[in-house]
Amino acid sequence: MYKLENNAEDFPVKIGSPAPDFSLPTEKGVEWRLSNHLGNVTVLLFYPKNETLVCTKQLCSVRDYWEDYLKTKAVVVGISPGTSEENLQFSSNHNLPLPLLTDRNREVTKIYGQHWLFPINFTRAVLVIDAKGTIRAQKIMLRAFRPTDKEVLSAIRSARSDAMIHWA
Repeated sequence: MYKLENNAEDFPVKIGSPAPDFSLPTEKGVEWRLSNHLGNVTVLLFYPKNETLVCTKQLCSVRDYWEDYLKTKAVVVGISPGTSEENLQFSSNHNLPLPLLTDRNREVTKIYGQHWLFPINFTRAVLVIDAKGTIRAQKIMLRAFRPTDKEVLSAIRSARSDAMIHWA
């Protein structure tokens, strides 16, 4: 079950706004909380469904570039409406190195990945949150498309640079 910690009037989120805190279970049933990762750049990869063509390509691509993601020191998680058991099976089937969070009713997805025109089940989203908890990048697209790893890695590096400038 998810928990959201901020006021609903703050939604939907935008670049430059504080990231609302939330917690969701991982594929292993452990609670994952956004605020536990303050101090790190965090990437939220919202994807619509396990074992579908584009979602599988997206997460397998992250797996294939995992060393590049590790070099950024960012925390990277996938978020889907799948159950913890479905996410665990998907992760096992494709040897995914990142935690997969369960957002069964898409409550967190609606806050972070709501498109102004398309229904939530037609989209996927990627958000990059800097070390201070501010949203630095947000890309919401139709589910038939996916961001490239180059785009995501670039957004992570930019968020890290912004954080370093603010802390300097």
